[in-house]
Amino acid sequence: MSEHTILDPTLLSLLACPQDKGQLHLVRTGDGAEVLYNPRLRVAYPIDNGIPVLLADEARAADEAEHADFARQFGE
Repeated sequence: MSEHTILDPTLLSLLACPQDKGQLHLVRTGDGAEVLYNPRLRVAYPIDNGIPVLLADEARAADEAEHADFARQFGE
């Protein structure tokens, strides 16, 4: 079952990457999970039960194909 996260747009605009303090983008992975993505560092932060997990240790690297897919989703 696919879980869809609903993040308030105001909250999303206030969230920042803990590593570079830049903007994050809400994107969907290939398996349907939503993550917060930092295209500058190419890292994705998980969302656990609707709560963004913005810990550097929890971030995962995105490969080239996944980065391209994420970039298409937020219009870069």
